[in-house]
Amino acid sequence: MSLWGLRKQLPAGPGAIVPGMTELAPAEPRQRIEAIDTIRGFALLGILLLNILAFGLPFRAYTNPTVDGAVEGIDFGVFFTIELLFEGSMRALFSMLFGVGVAMFATSGKGAAIHYRRQLLLFAFGLVDGFLLLWTGDILTVYALAGMVLYLCRNWRARSLTIVAGCMFAYLAVFYAASFAMYNYMPDQAAAAEARIEAAEAPSPQDQAVVDAWSQVEVQLDPPVHLLEREARKFKGTYAEAFVANAQELRELLAWGLPVLFIWDAMACMLLGMVLYRTGVLTGQRSVRFYTITAILGFAIGLATNAFELAMKIGSGYAPQWVAGGTVITYDIGRVAMALAFLSVVMIAYRQGWFARLRQGLAAVGRMALTNYILQSVFGFLIFRELGLGLWNDLDRHELYYVVAGQWVVMIVFSLWWLDRYRFGPLEWLWRSLTYGRRQPMAQPA
Repeated sequence: MSLWGLRKQLPAGPGAIVPGMTELAPAEPRQRIEAIDTIRGFALLGILLLNILAFGLPFRAYTNPTVDGAVEGIDFGVFFTIELLFEGSMRALFSMLFGVGVAMFATSGKGAAIHYRRQLLLFAFGLVDGFLLLWTGDILTVYALAGMVLYLCRNWRARSLTIVAGCMFAYLAVFYAASFAMYNYMPDQAAAAEARIEAAEAPSPQDQAVVDAWSQVEVQLDPPVHLLEREARKFKGTYAEAFVANAQELRELLAWGLPVLFIWDAMACMLLGMVLYRTGVLTGQRSVRFYTITAILGFAIGLATNAFELAMKIGSGYAPQWVAGGTVITYDIGRVAMALAFLSVVMIAYRQGWFARLRQGLAAVGRMALTNYILQSVFGFLIFRELGLGLWNDLDRHELYYVVAGQWVVMIVFSLWWLDRYRFGPLEWLWRSLTYGRRQPMAQPA
């Protein structure tokens, strides 16, 4: 809907990194594109609206409000609002911006060696975030691996990028449809197979396979006591106990989810982000009319799709096929449409000069995206784990968003304060220094 008028290559605008810039050094602050930093900051703050659920509640509550009883009152209102407006859309937008980063780096002429060293270091940051900071939902490892693949697409035209992204979204739709069918029909098939097994002296291999497959799925819907205890140890145990429990869960999650779902979810949106960069959409070079039409269409399609999904979740009594996660075929339509709508609203504000101070704060958060992403994990560790305040599963759903508001204020104020004094965020500085093999200048020039 916002991909019409595709152009082969984005012409360099003011402050853009242009082809031929071959010095092996990170981009200077003046070379950054403010519009992209602003959207990145917006997306990063928005991601916390969803991640806070995994920090503060049992993980199944992320998709199923019956887990924490958020089916009435203010907690239901919070669940409804977040699902309608933000679920998936902030992650899609953040992934798009990562794709832009790959495209911008490719035009800098710094070469494959620097790019892959950069991605390997990001992967290492992700391992620290996932294993040492105990954040099971870390996305940096997935992004680093996706970035290694996407470098191969760096010189593709917008049309080719769009086609490949479309194929990935099509694969995801097939995957969701198959998962939905499994949750919808397998319980009856498993029950019938169990009845035949009980009636027969020797169960057929087919019946036994159905029963075994459903038993593995059922563990996710109704976890046994040992899995619930393992999750509790992540938050209520000693650091050693939490480390072991988290490592087991993270290993299982990545072993299955990374090759089947996570990498495709990320790369599809990253490719779309590369298209939006090449066509000037993500750099503020399209007209206000273009962004207005995109916002209207995006909200119309996204809200309608998300409202349909919510109606089915609530109307079905939160049936497994609607709340298990990765089961709704319309999921990407809703989240991508909403992401494009939010992107367009930010771009309209950017083009019109609205909310200058707020945009400055968002751009500062975006320039320090790695630092602020890890900072979210640090806050999650200190607030919700027993080693900190120990508030895991103690706050109602709506109370978690008081925590979100406080973190937003801290991240914005900290980012503005830091960048008034230094060229890069602390982790951005470390990342760049390790990438280029030498200590980068940190202080702002006098």
